[in-house]
Parts: sequence; C-alpha cells; structure tokens
Amino acid sequence: MNDFVTPVLLGAALAAVHEAGQCILDARTRPRAVRHKGRIDLVTETDLAVEALLKERLGPLVPGAGFMAEESAASRVPGALTWIIDPLDGTTNFAHGLPVVAVSVGLWRAGAPVLGIVAVPVLGETFHAVRGQGAFLNGAPIRVSDTAEPMDALVATGFPYSVAEDMAHIMGPMGRVLPATRGLRRMGAAAADLAYVACGRLDAFYEIRLKPWDTTAGWLLVEEAGGRVTRFDPRTPYTPGAPSILASNGRVHEAMAALVLGGGPDLE
Repeated sequence: MNDFVTPVLLGAALAAVHEAGQCILDARTRPRAVRHKGRIDLVTETDLAVEALLKERLGPLVPGAGFMAEESAASRVPGALTWIIDPLDGTTNFAHGLPVVAVSVGLWRAGAPVLGIVAVPVLGETFHAVRGQGAFLNGAPIRVSDTAEPMDALVATGFPYSVAEDMAHIMGPMGRVLPATRGLRRMGAAAADLAYVACGRLDAFYEIRLKPWDTTAGWLLVEEAGGRVTRFDPRTPYTPGAPSILASNGRVHEAMAALVLGGGPDLE
C-alpha cells in the first residue's frame, strides 16, 4: 500500500485535473492561437493556461514538491519529489479539433511514480492510479487485457517530432508489427495510449523519444492495472525520458519486444 498519497491528496489532485479538463473543453469552442516550437511541434495558449492552473492547484498539496512540466521544464530528470505534468498531451489533435487530447499528471517520489492521473476530457474519462492500490477509470477498477498472442493484439504507436531524422527507427518496427498483429493505431497522445493499455482497449503500445511528462502517469496506470512497462529491450527497466518505451498487458510483452527490436539494438 501507499501511505503517502492520502485520500485527501488524491481527491484534490483529481479535482485539479478535472478543472484543467474543463479549461480544455471551454477552449475547444474558441479560436485557437497556435505557434510553433519546432517544424511540427505546436503549442497553444491553452497548453500554457492549463499548465499554470495545474501548478497553482497542485503546488500547495505536497509541500516541497517541484514541478516538471512540458512548457516550462528546465530539466528532464525529476527530483526526489516532483509533479510531472503534461497540460495538454495531443496539442496537434487539439489544434485540429480532434477529440483525443489528455491531461497527464504524475507525482514522482523516491525514484518512482506514486500517483498518476490521465484525463481525456472530450470523452469524459479520467483514469487514475496510486502505487499499490490499483488503477481506475471514472472510479471503477480496470485491468489490462488477457490477449496472449500478437496476432490477436491491437497495438498503438506514435511518431516523434524528430520523424525526419528517425524514419528508419519508425518504419522498421512498423513494418514488422503491422503484419504480425490485429492492427496498429496512432492516437496522437501517448498518455491516452498508455491509459488505453491499462483498461484493456489496447494490448500494447510502443514509441520512441517520449518525454517524462508524456509517460509518467500512464506508466503507473499500466503497472497498477497488471501490465508491464520496459524499454524496447524487455530486460531494461523504463526510466523517465528513456529513448524507447514498450507497455503491454504483460502476456504479449516478449513477443512485442522481439517485433519492435527486430533483432537489432535498443535506441540509445
């Protein structure tokens, strides 16, 4: 069990994420001011507003905790006690009016995530997990799927903003996964992908070049729902900001690792 994340702390964090989700819903009906952080990497005024809101609401809940948030992070290595936040995962989806956008909030303590919340506000869904206490969707317990064979598995992936430079690392695994599974999906929000593995909608998810704020909350969701999270090399534990991530129901993990690696080395 986890005694650090009390029911009061959990409730306040869920309320903060709900408020952040409402901010996103309200912004969907207004014109979106979009600017570029990179060639295809976008940021909107909603990203910035939601990040500011979450910092204001979460800051008083855990005295001494720092923040690692997408739009303001000075480091990609969390401190001993850190809120790790993606205020609007799926900014490109949001900018185009697509519904799969997520708020991701993780609390990192002593080398591991102890609280994870992923909300997909447009779809009215909030996933949460506390270390040692299971995973939940809108308050109801969730578990990973029982799919045991890759051919029966529905898998998700995503593409990094370094797509031009990483084309071989993207197309190689895709060419092996597509014919060996039931299908491959690309949602455009890694936090949602991980939540969907946790609740059994997806059997596995893999991607490269993700940041800590993309994965911390969803990583805990998958583990607390009975799944497994590693690097592409299943012998290597996942760490925040690692260059590859493979999350699954556990049953297809080794087979998926073989497909995404294709006999080659993991990313460095």
